[in-house]
Amino acid sequence: MDRMKSGGRAASTPPSSERPTLKTIAFMTGLGITTVSRALKDAPDISSETKERVRLVARQIGYQPNRAGVRLRTGKTNVISLILSLEEEIMGLTSPMVVGISEVLAATQYHLVVTPYRTQGNALDPVRYVLETGAADGVIISRTEPKDPRVALMMERNFPFVTHGRTEMGLAHPYHDFDNERFAYEAVRKLVELGRKRLVLLQPPPYLTFYLHMRAGFEKGIRDFGATALPFNIVNLDNNLREIRGAAEALFDAADGPDGIVSGSGSGAVALIAALEARGRRLGQDIDMVSKEPHMFLQWLRPEVVTMREDIRLAGRELAKAVIARIEGRPPEELQTLSYPIPTGEV
Repeated sequence: MDRMKSGGRAASTPPSSERPTLKTIAFMTGLGITTVSRALKDAPDISSETKERVRLVARQIGYQPNRAGVRLRTGKTNVISLILSLEEEIMGLTSPMVVGISEVLAATQYHLVVTPYRTQGNALDPVRYVLETGAADGVIISRTEPKDPRVALMMERNFPFVTHGRTEMGLAHPYHDFDNERFAYEAVRKLVELGRKRLVLLQPPPYLTFYLHMRAGFEKGIRDFGATALPFNIVNLDNNLREIRGAAEALFDAADGPDGIVSGSGSGAVALIAALEARGRRLGQDIDMVSKEPHMFLQWLRPEVVTMREDIRLAGRELAKAVIARIEGRPPEELQTLSYPIPTGEV
């Protein structure tokens, strides 16, 4: 039970300490140390009013739990590790995802640690590090592959995780994904409605699962709406913007070049716009474009581009909820969610 303030005990000046502790919070709230500890752990027998009071003071004084002590006492770290490639930062995905994850973790005992890596390296290395050192209680990974060795390893170790993207391994695991197949299909539909017939797709790298989904939607749209797909395989979304622009300029130089473009990312769309303007093509007149984007920058800056938003902040929230639920023992089949393209104007 909560220990009430009594005897006129002052709660305004904490004991002198270089680093705020549970004792500091207890002094400032007039509660017992055990009550403070249980409130921070979201114990069900502590009232919501007390929990909020304790958390407010903890935030105000900058309290951080002693990770080593927590791990010694409980065997847990209260850490979620988000393993992200540097390419995702270039595509503008990292910040909104971290915000979404943090929104969920803020109401829990968990803290987020971001572990970056380069795709040229071994994507298994950061996962192995977490597993071998016990650095986190759960892991969030992205850039999922159809036969993803990271998924196989964590399932073999029975370690809680969630993927941003699906696999094709025949194994049930938690995930949140964006419906890239629907995005590409609806993009083709829109371009055909605008009178375009010769279409190209700036697509993901072929070793990632969402390449298969986006490609399937694009090809189905081509068949269903009577358009023609032109090859554009020299570059993909992993290439830098200069390389994408160069390949696109060569494409636009062709006499039978495209009159419609589907871009799998907003950053890729920027390179494509630069290429077509360098070749004297007018966006919205000579050629139309539909692009996926995580923000609304294209919609604001280049309204001629038809955009469909992928809500990365929502993805972060769903991933955080799924990995916590998995840590708590929920079945993976109950932790699989899908989000859908948000057309321009529907934000």
